Amino acid sequence: MDRKRRLPLPPGPSRLPFVGNVLQIPFDYQHVTFANWKKQYGDLIYARAFQQDVVVLNSTKAARDLLEKRGQKYSDRPRMVMFNELLYAFYPALPTMPYGERWRQHRGWYQMALQSSAAQGSYHSLQQKQSRRFFVELIHSPQAFMSHVNSRLIGSTLLEIGYGYDDDEFVRMAEKVNVGVFESGGPGATLVDFFPVLKYLPTWLPGAGFKRKALEVRDAGVISRTIPFERVKREMLSGVARPSFAQTLLEKADGSHTESFEFDLMGAAATLYGAGTDTTVATITSFLLAMVLNPAVFDKVQAEMDAVVHNRRLRDRDSLPYLECVLKEVYRWFAPVPLVTFCLPHSLVDADGFEGYYIPAGATVLANIWAMTRDPEIYYDPEVFRPERFQDVQPDMADLMDARKLVFGFGRRICPGRSLAESNVWLVAAGIMATMTVRKARDAFGNEMIPSVTFLSGTVSHPMPFQCDVRPRSEQTVALIMKDKIG
Repeated sequence: MDRKRRLPLPPGPSRLPFVGNVLQIPFDYQHVTFANWKKQYGDLIYARAFQQDVVVLNSTKAARDLLEKRGQKYSDRPRMVMFNELLYAFYPALPTMPYGERWRQHRGWYQMALQSSAAQGSYHSLQQKQSRRFFVELIHSPQAFMSHVNSRLIGSTLLEIGYGYDDDEFVRMAEKVNVGVFESGGPGATLVDFFPVLKYLPTWLPGAGFKRKALEVRDAGVISRTIPFERVKREMLSGVARPSFAQTLLEKADGSHTESFEFDLMGAAATLYGAGTDTTVATITSFLLAMVLNPAVFDKVQAEMDAVVHNRRLRDRDSLPYLECVLKEVYRWFAPVPLVTFCLPHSLVDADGFEGYYIPAGATVLANIWAMTRDPEIYYDPEVFRPERFQDVQPDMADLMDARKLVFGFGRRICPGRSLAESNVWLVAAGIMATMTVRKARDAFGNEMIPSVTFLSGTVSHPMPFQCDVRPRSEQTVALIMKDKIG
C-alpha cells in the first residue's frame, strides 16, 4: 500500500479548490470530452468531482486489464443516492447494487433464469412470437416504427419473459417509470450524489425539485413492480401461472421465504424490464438509421438474405455472415451506452497501482466505450460506417474489434441478459431485411430527407428522431406476414 501510494496519480486536467474538475465536465456528451482529454493525457485520466476521485479509462486494454482481470477490486459501485436511496428505493436493482452477497444472489437468479439452455430456448420462441406480431403492426402503421419497437417488440417481450404475460397496461406502467428515471438525470446529475444530506430536504423547499420528481417515480415504481408480481403469485396458487422469470424464482423459493426475500424477488423481476428496454431500443434505432444512410449496405444484406432464405423462413445466424458484420458495426458505430458513466460506474475497493500510477481506494472508475470504439489503432477510419472491417480478420483481432464485448459491460458487472438483448436485435434486423424495404423519406416536393447523425446525450444514447420510409417488399410479403409464416 505504501509503495503504491508513492506512485503519482494518473495525468489529468488541473483542478480547482473544492469543486475539482466539475466545471470542466459538461452535463451532456461527457464521453466526447473524455475522448478529447485522451489526446492530451492518454488512456488513463484522473479527475475530481468535489471530493470524489474519478478515473476515466479510454482504451479497451485499460478497461480489460482493470475491470476484468482485476475484477475483485473493481466490481463495486459507489454510493448512488439518487438511484438507490431515492429513485430505486422501491426495489433493489442489480445494476446499481453494491458488490457483495446480495449482489451475488441477484446475479445467480439471472444466470439461473436467463442463461440455461432450456430458458434460452423458451425465450427464443417467445421472442419469435412477439417479432411476428411486431411485423404485423408495422405493416398497418409503418410511420410508428419506434413505438412498435418500444412497446410491442421490446416492452411486451420483456414483460412476458418477466411475468408470463404482455398486458399493454403493464407495459405502459413500466415505461412510465423508465421515462421518469431517464428524466431524473440519474446519479451524478444532481448534487445529492455528492452531498447526500440534500436527500433530507423537504420537498416543498425551493431547489428540492429533484427529490419531488424522484419520489413521483418511486411511487409509480412501487405500483409497476407489485401488481404484476402479485398476479404471478395468485396464478401459481391457482395452478395457471405461465412460465416466466418471476414464476421460476418463486418456484425455486418453494414458499419458504421472508418478506425481505420476496422484496428482492420483486426487484429482480422489475429490473429485467427496466434495464433491458432502453439499450435494445437504442440499438435497433441505430441499426435503422445506419440502413437509411447506407442503402448499398442494406441492399447487400438483402441480397445475402435472399440467397439463403428458403420457403420464406429465416435460418440460423451463421448463414448470414454479412448481416453479422453489419450488426457488429452498429454496436461499434454508436454504442447504446457510450460511457459507463456516473450512472453505472465501477468503484475501487482497495487502492491499486497500474502502469506506474496510483488509483485511490473508493475511486469512481468510468469506461469510455465511445472512445474505445473509435480507436484508430483498432478501427481504420472509425467515423465511417463500414461493416466490411469485420470481414477476414484474425481471431485475436476479431475479439478485440467486437464492440459487443464492450457495450454490455465488463468483468463481473457484465449484463446477465446480454444474450437475450442481442438476439432481440438480430431477430428485428433479420426480419426487416427479409420482409421490408427501408429508404430515406421524401418531403412534399419529392426530395430525399437525409437524417442527421446526431445522438441524444444520456445514460443510454438514442439517435435524434428521424423520418424514414419503411414498407413491405411485396404483396406476397404482406400475405405471408399476415398468415404468421415469417420467423
